[in-house]
Amino acid sequence: MTNHQNRKRFAGIAGTLLRFSLPLMLSGILQQLYNWADAFIVGNVEGETALAAVGATTTVVNFYVTAITGFTLGLAILVAQKYGSGETTAISRIVSTFSLFLGGVFVLFAGLGMGFTYPLLRLLHTTADTIHLAQDYLQIIFLGIPFLAVYNVYAAALRGIGDSKTPFYSVLLSSIVNVVLDIIFVALFRWHVAGAAIATVIAQAAMTIYLVIYSVRHYPVLRFAWGKSAFDKSMFRHGCRFGFPPMLQSSVSSAGSLILQNFMNGFGTSTVAAVTTAYRVDSIVMVPIINLGSGISTLVAQDYGAGRRKQAGDNLLVGTAVMALVSLLLTVLVIPTGGRLIGLFGAGPEAIAIGSAFFRRIACFYLVFGLATAVRSYLEGTGDVVYSSLAGMASLVCRIAASYALVSLFDNMVIAWAEGFSWVVLLGLYVGRLIVKGRNTKDSPVSEL
Repeated sequence: MTNHQNRKRFAGIAGTLLRFSLPLMLSGILQQLYNWADAFIVGNVEGETALAAVGATTTVVNFYVTAITGFTLGLAILVAQKYGSGETTAISRIVSTFSLFLGGVFVLFAGLGMGFTYPLLRLLHTTADTIHLAQDYLQIIFLGIPFLAVYNVYAAALRGIGDSKTPFYSVLLSSIVNVVLDIIFVALFRWHVAGAAIATVIAQAAMTIYLVIYSVRHYPVLRFAWGKSAFDKSMFRHGCRFGFPPMLQSSVSSAGSLILQNFMNGFGTSTVAAVTTAYRVDSIVMVPIINLGSGISTLVAQDYGAGRRKQAGDNLLVGTAVMALVSLLLTVLVIPTGGRLIGLFGAGPEAIAIGSAFFRRIACFYLVFGLATAVRSYLEGTGDVVYSSLAGMASLVCRIAASYALVSLFDNMVIAWAEGFSWVVLLGLYVGRLIVKGRNTKDSPVSEL
């Protein structure tokens, strides 16, 4: 194949990847924006203490959310492989089985969370001036977790069959509902942090109902299987093999974040407000990287399921190039603006200064994280989810160890340096795995490098 033909083929892959990933990016941005809405409105209406209280709940909520999204990441890969191989009859059984399973499990877990909210916040050393506000917010937020479980099952199935637009429309609806209700409940009714939590739960319910109704009306393969097929044991076992490794990684990562939240609380309320708000900003900055990764894994899984191994490798090569460009652009944008963005949430001058310093350090590692995400997505798309999850957990251990080991050297900025170091470790582990697999795989992307 000539160089011109190669360039044309790679440009086509890049176009397909971007068309698929762009709605995912917009969905992710909107999801983060309606999380921002709580913090933005609470911070500006109720003040920095309330802002810190909402921020102090972030790692607890993420423990649940990342467990759900981690599991459904595996389901999206399984659905994409089934779709690529033409086994579409299995998809409805996957959707019904895991809607029942994850919905039921997270009803139970949400109930436990509501019952143990205060002891959990105490365990995390939540500051005395924020703990009761944080409790009010978190207990209500738990009510929305089961809705998120069902939503993510259907969103994963839609991504797997190549529809990334419908989840975007559902998140758009949710974002509008959330912002409007935030203004009404917090700014007008003055229900404080509880009002922001109620708005979020209602928005999550609306998002889920819309997505399920649209999916079953427009895609026969996503209609709920009734009777004995509603919970298919074979599909359950198969789905768990794909879903549990990334869920375990996500849960361990969230548990690690709880440890790091406890560590960060020791620096005082200003640092808690600054860094938790910085992570809100950082989470939206990361959306293009994370969702480009989702696009890579989905396209790879579809090609891998269809037996197009060479095409799957080309997705990695093109995806890595696109990822590098996006990561560098984000670095250039965030370093000079990070502190100003934190100020929008009502943080004080000290918190803004801390947040600005945080971004000057962490943004330098965005390229590393982007490259690691591209390689990880390829590995997961081929079904190598166990190694990917183990590598993620190893990276977390390095991050926690570095936080405690280097705190005397970097003080509160150790939070940024430790995370950057963990991304370097992650990239090394993923590239090493790719090289080892490439030695025994005929159509490995390594041979193209």
